[in-house]
Amino acid sequence: MKFDLQKLEESALLLGDALRKTVKDTYRSGRDLLVEMRYDIDAFRQRDPAATDDAEIVLLYSGFHARTAHRLSHALHRRGHTHAARLVSQGAKFLTGIEIHPGATIGRGLVIDHGSGVVIGETAEIGDNCTLYQGVTLGGTGKDTGKRHPTLGDNVMVGAGAKVLGPLNIGDNAKIAAGAVVLHEIPADSTAVGIPARVVRVGGRRVANDLDQIHIPDPVSQEISALRKELGELKEQLAQMEKPAKTAAPARRRTAANKEEE
Repeated sequence: MKFDLQKLEESALLLGDALRKTVKDTYRSGRDLLVEMRYDIDAFRQRDPAATDDAEIVLLYSGFHARTAHRLSHALHRRGHTHAARLVSQGAKFLTGIEIHPGATIGRGLVIDHGSGVVIGETAEIGDNCTLYQGVTLGGTGKDTGKRHPTLGDNVMVGAGAKVLGPLNIGDNAKIAAGAVVLHEIPADSTAVGIPARVVRVGGRRVANDLDQIHIPDPVSQEISALRKELGELKEQLAQMEKPAKTAAPARRRTAANKEEE
């Protein structure tokens, strides 16, 4: 197959023209791109104690790079330039290790900390001021069509390695613990842990035991405790059965003695 360099150059020029028009149309009014980037930088400064200054975030933070690239890919996607949008998103994935589908809708102030392995699906929606750590997946279950990825409210935190799967809602201010697998909706102001994830706190009040590395249930210990409880119940039943026998023995002895006297 003959390689057509001229067509490749024409495609590159068309792509460049689409990118320029998209950026111009998207940010010439309303929220300016630099204002949005400034908001993101401030979010990293507030939520990442390792961030020393603005230059470090702009130059060295993969989460910031991925979010900035998504602004462009999302704008292209909305205007029907789907191939160009995927080209931008795949380039960002190659450079950062973070995969954000151009169709995903993301609010202001998203912080992707560390970032490696983060995947955000096409129909995912993320509110303002959310935080995602490395290895997070906002994915689908493979059973849904149309809207098939989760919706996160504002101020949601998703811990390292957590998976939120399916078209479910995560309420405002919710926290998903590291390694959790969320398959059902999580209410606002809640903390969810475990596989599958379950709510252990609501509004700061504990409603179930936390499954951290100190309080993880030990099945062997639980079985021993159950056996001890059962043994105690059997001893109590045996003691109750022995009481009539003990009281009846003296009566029988008295009866026998009376017969001998007669």
